Amino acid sequence: MNTRREILAGMGVAALGLIGLNAAWQGLSGKMPSTPANWDNRDTLSSTPFPNVTLYTHEGETVRFYDDLIRDKVVAINMMYAQCAGICPLATANLLQVQNMLGERAGRDVFMYSITLQPEQDTPKGLKQYADRYGIKANWKFLTGAPEDIELLRFRLGFFDREIDLDKVKENHTGMVRIGNDALKRWSMAPALAEPHQIMATINHLDPKAIHTYEEQPT
Repeated sequence: MNTRREILAGMGVAALGLIGLNAAWQGLSGKMPSTPANWDNRDTLSSTPFPNVTLYTHEGETVRFYDDLIRDKVVAINMMYAQCAGICPLATANLLQVQNMLGERAGRDVFMYSITLQPEQDTPKGLKQYADRYGIKANWKFLTGAPEDIELLRFRLGFFDREIDLDKVKENHTGMVRIGNDALKRWSMAPALAEPHQIMATINHLDPKAIHTYEEQPT
């Protein structure tokens, strides 16, 4: 449930996210960092809006990224890794508040995903330990996969920096949440450490099923 002020604040966050996202897509269409993931998969990039690579959840499931996780859904996606000592724990705790605010909508109307930036180390078992440590509830999936597939997803989701040296620092890609509605082809971004109600307002702005309430304005 959002007040008018919260929705406007969330739309402001969404607008900022769109600015960053547009810059990211310009980078994709321009000089994208040259990586094996980028070039090895170049012939399949246009088959779906996002790569349909195989991933593994912290609960031991095998899933296809687009078909099982994204297609026709409202989603909130961030990137993290279990050994991150900086923003990752704070972002996880913040997004847990968002999950609590979603209530029954989590896993029904809105789907939350965290993708590891360190798939060589973060096995499904390791991600399960991470999720348990932070009290993550059901209906939020932590994901790992082949390193080249994770890199491809990172670029396609817009979690990269044009400066190669900055792009090599994993923690530089942990500060944003990609929020989207695949059915409507509408996408935005929000800071992972924004106020939870602002992230919620951004999600609700993209979710037509959300019920909004407004405060009475003084006359």
